Amino acid sequence: MTQGSGQNIGTLHLDLGDRSYDILVGEGLLDDAGDLMAPVLDQPRVVIVTDENAALPYRAPLEASLDRAGIAHQCIVMPPGEPTKDFATLERLTGQLLEMHVERQTALIALGGGVIGDLTGFAAAVTLRGIPFIQIPTTLLAQVDSSVGGKTGINMPHGKNLVGAFYQPRMVLADIGTLDTLPRRQLLAGYAEVLKYGLIDDEEFFAWLELHGDGLCDGDSSARRRAVLTSCASKAAIVAQDERETGCRALLNLGHTFAHALEVQTGYGDKLLHGEAVAIGMVMAFDLSVRLGLCPADDADRVRTHLNSVGLPVDCRSLADASWNADKLIGHMGLDKKVKDGRLTFILAHGIGQSFITDEVDGEAVHGLLSDVLAA
Repeated sequence: MTQGSGQNIGTLHLDLGDRSYDILVGEGLLDDAGDLMAPVLDQPRVVIVTDENAALPYRAPLEASLDRAGIAHQCIVMPPGEPTKDFATLERLTGQLLEMHVERQTALIALGGGVIGDLTGFAAAVTLRGIPFIQIPTTLLAQVDSSVGGKTGINMPHGKNLVGAFYQPRMVLADIGTLDTLPRRQLLAGYAEVLKYGLIDDEEFFAWLELHGDGLCDGDSSARRRAVLTSCASKAAIVAQDERETGCRALLNLGHTFAHALEVQTGYGDKLLHGEAVAIGMVMAFDLSVRLGLCPADDADRVRTHLNSVGLPVDCRSLADASWNADKLIGHMGLDKKVKDGRLTFILAHGIGQSFITDEVDGEAVHGLLSDVLAA
């Protein structure tokens, strides 16, 4: 991975051999997107895939940049929200692409948040057995997490992202200017994923976020740029080592084993956003680490205090009803992609910046933690 800059653009290179690509971070990238992506296109034709929320502010400037670069374009606008990541929508999207007579050289552009990026990437992976795609993430969560690394997919009633493919984009263009129009709740959901990188292996970054997190959430562009670059650099370094999550890439799932169970339980709707679930899940991961005698209680308190200070949820008490119980949540966890030989994989921590992967967790400890959380 290398880093450079030009015209106030931070450039990260994710080294995956012939699947390598650049991640560009800066302001105003949308206006120059056509020129920036032209070198990685196989033909001067693209299909934009977006949703109704992202299309309103971002479709016109993107299309104008494509016109200036001489790139022909068509656009498909999908419904917004997590329910869009399903088989029915995937079938509809691929059908529309075939009706447009896309060729194997025609690139898709994913313009939007993580839902659009995951769905578009999966459609690119399976349409004509693989066509190129480019990520233009417009939410903080997508910029720091889902747009980088090539994980694509859709949800199933059984769980989140259980059907998909590892399929790398040709380029990622993260225009931090798009964060200015993001609703605060969505911004905070992305902030949970930013914080995750500090908790995995960068205590210094976590400490920086304790000082600058409020400014980042309130609109400080320099803080946002640094946070996105640092997060992408961290993820790119891990993905370069372990593209298909056979080892260290699982660290990126800190909090996600709990989070995905919560998302299944709440039905993937607006009741609980993915980043909110991750925030709760990271608190649970640190609390479980404390219970197991692995992590100082003070570190778990720091995590909870900081998440709470920026306005993210730290427990699921407001979500739970009488139908919730520990056995049900553990059942959801059993369908997680990281289960191996019937054993759950957890990302736990010896402290802030000291996360590790384990499948040797006492089931009674997990049950006790969830029971106490739900009873609180």
